[in-house]
Amino acid sequence: MPARLSAAQGQRALWVAALSGALAIAAAPWALGQPVLAFVFKPLATLALIAYAWPRGRSTPQVRRWVLAGLCLSWVGDVALLWPQQGFLPGLVSFLLAHLCYLVGFTRGHPLARPWWPFGAYALVAGAVLWGLWPGVPAGLRAPVAGYVVCLAAMAAQAAVVWQRGAARGAGLALGGALFVCSDALLATNKFAAPLPMASLWILSTYWVAQALIARGLEPPPSR
Repeated sequence: MPARLSAAQGQRALWVAALSGALAIAAAPWALGQPVLAFVFKPLATLALIAYAWPRGRSTPQVRRWVLAGLCLSWVGDVALLWPQQGFLPGLVSFLLAHLCYLVGFTRGHPLARPWWPFGAYALVAGAVLWGLWPGVPAGLRAPVAGYVVCLAAMAAQAAVVWQRGAARGAGLALGGALFVCSDALLATNKFAAPLPMASLWILSTYWVAQALIARGLEPPPSR
């Protein structure tokens, strides 16, 4: 019975995350224009994803521990980025640490960069992103931004490795890594290159789908 309840609660948490994410996106000036919605529902959406992940992955405790740590650090980053200027660097560091946690979790049972080609592909993507952003990145942020892009690309590449090695739910995990790269590339483009129309819609929707897919990569709780 407790396992069934955990599974049901996890599914409800996923619906709460989806609704909270939609309300956080609607806070933008092009939608409802109510910033208070972001302050309430942006952290709540990620907390709900943590609740969704919590009953999962009991048979792989090391993976579960690192993924949950990554989700919690992402929540810290979400809160920091509610203040886009003052909170940018703390948010960057929080998400960098989150990606390192995911990277470690994805290497539990799946050797790093075996096969190597996802790392080669994402190295090209990371190089292209940095090349496009570099002129607009302030000098004081160039080292942190470069380090962040490297960690993000490595996380996404290792997620693709897990998929290539035939893991259950590996395809969703690889897609989650790719969407995380897309989300952060959009965020960085909007901040350092040129404003994007309805930026929060594209950035946050891809971000939360990515996080949900990473959480879903953990084995579901038993149904009986």
